[in-house]
Amino acid sequence: MTTVLVVDDQALVRGGFRHILSTTADLEVVGEAPDGATGLRLARELRPDVVLMDVRMPGMDGLEATRALAADPGVDARILILTTFDLDEYVYRALKAGAAGFLLKDATPEALIAAVRTVAGGDTLLAPSVLTRLVEEYVGRPRPDERGRLAGLTEREREILTYLGRGLSNAAIAGMLHLSEATVKTHVTRVFTKLGLRDRAQAVVLAYESGLVRVGSPE
Repeated sequence: MTTVLVVDDQALVRGGFRHILSTTADLEVVGEAPDGATGLRLARELRPDVVLMDVRMPGMDGLEATRALAADPGVDARILILTTFDLDEYVYRALKAGAAGFLLKDATPEALIAAVRTVAGGDTLLAPSVLTRLVEEYVGRPRPDERGRLAGLTEREREILTYLGRGLSNAAIAGMLHLSEATVKTHVTRVFTKLGLRDRAQAVVLAYESGLVRVGSPE
């Protein structure tokens, strides 16, 4: 059973999500919150597997709550951002803060259910094309402080991070570098560990912010 916490300031939205998720045998909504502060408290209290998090809420918004949850060692929830727009600075900043992906609020019930299952399984819910569009839209010039984070990477690991930044899958990277997928997976894990990254979404953001990948760079 995958447990879900819904955080949204609109009661109708929360009720709708609860109703949709209750139609499945493997998903259970264990709590609802009208703002980020309440969501943060309930996430720590209920320990859900997935948090559906709206971004624009009164008081503590979803961005601040996402950042707090991602940094809390006592919370292992995967955070799925709810938004009205597919290109949104709040979404970009939430992904950087540690969200596992985003879902448009007008998504179908089937898409909502699939999204919760996807992030609960440890995957990132974000098409590479959408993620790179988000990053290109909101990343300006590379930041020297972010580039310094790459100092501990080997040449191969920097190469792997570059391909991650371009949205390539492990299989595609393996083909480009003539390596096995298992070897690529090992390199990816080491990159994540050295840089303190949660998932591929944060890897893409860092690749751009460090200047390793630039807007308009070849795929």
